[in-house]
Amino acid sequence: MTFDRAGYDKYAYEPFAVTVDLAVLTVRDGALQVLLVERGQEPYAGHWALPGGFVEPHESAETAARRELAEETGLADVTGLHLEQLRTYSEPGRDPRMRVVSVAFTALLPHAPEPQAGTDAAQASWLPYDSAGPLAFDHDRILADAHERVGAKLEYTCLATAFCPPEFTLGELQRVYETVWGTTLDRPNFRRKVLATPGFVDPVPGGARLTGGRGKPAAVYRAGPATALHPPLLRPSREGRPA
Repeated sequence: MTFDRAGYDKYAYEPFAVTVDLAVLTVRDGALQVLLVERGQEPYAGHWALPGGFVEPHESAETAARRELAEETGLADVTGLHLEQLRTYSEPGRDPRMRVVSVAFTALLPHAPEPQAGTDAAQASWLPYDSAGPLAFDHDRILADAHERVGAKLEYTCLATAFCPPEFTLGELQRVYETVWGTTLDRPNFRRKVLATPGFVDPVPGGARLTGGRGKPAAVYRAGPATALHPPLLRPSREGRPA
């Protein structure tokens, strides 16, 4: 059936804008940190916010997310960047300028390059997750949702390796879990579970690294081909015993 475009009134509904917001997380200095920008313009001038902006007519949401990340923080073509859509936020009144629907993304980095503020951002910086709020708009909610999503996915996927450099020790991988979950894990039990999961990590032939203190160097691994954990690696609060 041919669509009668001439008979369609595109002004029948109130227009609204579509934006993207990015909750960019990394493990830095032993803590979970989030990439924030200080807004240089109203609304919320001088407040910290998640990087983001308006989707241009020719862009997809993911293309806009990558562009805004580069424009507002200077982080373009970041090696190892893991980007996935979080959810859509569409509540009326979330932006005082007009009706705005935001597609939020979670981005994970294995390292934390220093950002450089650009476009309408006064500055960009990594800040500890626990002291990041209050943020502009509804970004506190978006950031909390991203943290919960990442924490849950660490249980049943291999996402934790996205926080690690290309080659890492099991101790470094364990610290990712402990940092995101905010808990302490039993080292032998964690090591046993990781190595018992086919394809979670692959040993680097001949790889070893001194990790400080006395003792033999730690074995080095890289991310394996698996994407899911069977069985899941549950948080201690969910399984009732140390991981």
